[in-house]
Amino acid sequence: MMRVRALGMSFRGFKIYTRTGDKGTSSLFNGERRRKDDHVFCALGDTDELNAAIGIARGHCEALCSSQGAVGEGGADLLLLVPPQLDAVQSRLLDIGSALATPVSCSTEARLQRAKFDEGGRSTTELEAWMDALDAQLPPLRNFILPSGGAASASLHLARAICRRAERAVWPLCLDGECDGSTAQYLNRLSDYLFVSARYVAMRSGRGDVAYRKE
Repeated sequence: MMRVRALGMSFRGFKIYTRTGDKGTSSLFNGERRRKDDHVFCALGDTDELNAAIGIARGHCEALCSSQGAVGEGGADLLLLVPPQLDAVQSRLLDIGSALATPVSCSTEARLQRAKFDEGGRSTTELEAWMDALDAQLPPLRNFILPSGGAASASLHLARAICRRAERAVWPLCLDGECDGSTAQYLNRLSDYLFVSARYVAMRSGRGDVAYRKE
């Protein structure tokens, strides 16, 4: 679906399978075909996996919101903001996929402009604002913590770990000049946001942080 939208093609009559990848290659947004183990497709796969993990986390957070009630004291409950924030993140990850699949060295300027990600850094700044609002409600972090704290929190921690892997896959493309560094910068900030949101939903679920204990 992401590929179809980026190429400006119609969804009408679109088939899920095409058989064009049955010999181990796939196409980029510019029409170039590469092996499926190419660095671009590895980065795309990790980003797609991250998006799926965030979808699971969003479902757990929505369930937690339902169990906690809708409005807190003094205005909108921050917990209610987490699912729509995750929804927005999922859309930005599709935008990152478009940028990754449009390598600078072999794409026209028109395609590069269409696939440009987060020009001006607004999306990354937005993550920072969300993070600051959640972090202001949390107790200071004094120890390493374990990825736990209930289903919603643990799923956010899992997404955070996948996000780190996706960032590691994207940076080589950025450093080689094939993709703008804004993609990796967003993923770097996103992993921080996922960590803070995991702590926040753990607190709201009544579980809180689970501290690491050295034997």
